[in-house]
Amino acid sequence: MAADGTSGSVPAVDGASGVERSKPLHEPDPYSTPPYGEPGPWAPAPPVQHPAATPAHGTATGAVPHAPVAPGMEGPHAPAPPPSAPSVSPPPGAVPDPAFADAPPPAPRAGQGQHPAAAAPAYDTAPHAAAPATAAAPTTPPSDPWAGPTAPASGAEPAADPWGRYDPWAAAAQHHDAADRAPGRRRRPAAKVLVGGALLIALVSGGIGGAVGAHLERNGGVGTVELPQAGPEAAGRDPDSVAGIAARALPSVVTLHVSGSAAAGTGTGFVLDDRGHILTNNHVVEPAGSGGEITVTFNSGDTAEAEVVGRDGGYDLAVVKVKGVTGLTPMPLGNSDNVRVGDPVVAIGAPFDLAGTVTSGIISAKERPITAGGEEGDASDVSYVDALQTDAPINPGNSGGPLLDARGRAIGINSAIRSADSGSAESDGGQAGSIGLGFAIPINQGKRVAEELINTGKATHPVIGITLDMNYTGDGARVSAKDGDGGPAVTTGGPGAKAGIKPGDVITAVDGQRVHSGEELIVKTRAHRPGDRLELTLERGGKETKVSLVLGSSGGD
Repeated sequence: MAADGTSGSVPAVDGASGVERSKPLHEPDPYSTPPYGEPGPWAPAPPVQHPAATPAHGTATGAVPHAPVAPGMEGPHAPAPPPSAPSVSPPPGAVPDPAFADAPPPAPRAGQGQHPAAAAPAYDTAPHAAAPATAAAPTTPPSDPWAGPTAPASGAEPAADPWGRYDPWAAAAQHHDAADRAPGRRRRPAAKVLVGGALLIALVSGGIGGAVGAHLERNGGVGTVELPQAGPEAAGRDPDSVAGIAARALPSVVTLHVSGSAAAGTGTGFVLDDRGHILTNNHVVEPAGSGGEITVTFNSGDTAEAEVVGRDGGYDLAVVKVKGVTGLTPMPLGNSDNVRVGDPVVAIGAPFDLAGTVTSGIISAKERPITAGGEEGDASDVSYVDALQTDAPINPGNSGGPLLDARGRAIGINSAIRSADSGSAESDGGQAGSIGLGFAIPINQGKRVAEELINTGKATHPVIGITLDMNYTGDGARVSAKDGDGGPAVTTGGPGAKAGIKPGDVITAVDGQRVHSGEELIVKTRAHRPGDRLELTLERGGKETKVSLVLGSSGGD
């Protein structure tokens, strides 16, 4: 500090941060009046109450943060008394600079009285902590126009202070008024409005976005949904594929609806020639009897009436003929002797009256001896079939339909299934569905029988001329001692008698293939045509012998 007590060469320092205060925006006022004079007493306000004693005018009270100096302090930093200045009133119309509106309040000069606002505690929120003064301030001389108002005399009203509104130590109400009029404070309501508007927009946008997102999640998008799909392709298929085989075979397959006086049923058949002959199973047309009706429905949907040409219970085959129909497509016939186990096959029929059903599989076995029928007490309806076994699904209604090879040729006539409920091979009349065990009459046998039925109305059966003991439980087929009518078991002059077969002989093989029962011997025999030569292996008296014979013929049922 200068020796004359002024602060012209000592810059003011912020009491909070210790940073050198910037130069005032205006040149010094010749009147040395706050806030334009040489540095005024702008130290921070004490935290609890106004100071009772302040340093001399011009002293930078904040030069040493957090360490205010009390009046009369000795030492190099003790405050010096201010120079005398003439008492001058502010010019008329003078207005304080707004730039100093928020400046810290000036401390009263030495000798001034306590400001009226000091009666109430004032709290400082600045980050500094100035210690409050402890001594009471003397009254202010009336000659100083910038001193705080003195206490009024008894019975006199306090003088009005026209500059009180600009005094930073004014009453609390005046401070609030100045704070409300400060530019920074006036912007706070607008900022609140902006923040509120932004929150409202965010909430509305979030709600709309959530609704749109939920809609998109549930519906996969907005607008019309169009799924990707393959374009049109050629309708043709490989001729050897299942689709190619079915396309060629379906025009030749028909569905038969049969009704009679006591029963009705549905089955399948296929066209043999352009004259209207259709091959099917005997058990399909049997319900019609002699006075029933048979209706044939073609793959095109056209229908026609049909009549029985001939049927044979022993082979379970029948031929019907439609009337007044032209442009038929005959089914090509294959050769069942060429079939091998594992060959692919296709079955077509009307299972459960579902016309035009196509299934596929393989040949599971060949020459599988099966019997079907047997509802009649005399066993006249029993059919013996040396069947082709397939795993192509076959169900009730498939009976009489074709079993096709890989070239679309008929190699068998679907006739029987193994039913899970009964454990026996059953025909179309069974109630159980397919379990992968279907049986078809070989087409070689079907072709011969069909030709005989068309040409003569009857089918011939190859015979050995012997009667078998069907109650024999041993291995092989044993020749009975007598026939059913009490006659000889070996027909006189028949093929068996000529070959030397005697009652009690046990036939164990046919053409080297083992037979285990009488049914199997019949099946093996009927797999041939009358006139075919067979070689039989016999057991007689514990010895094995072989005989050869030519099959005879008998009229069918």
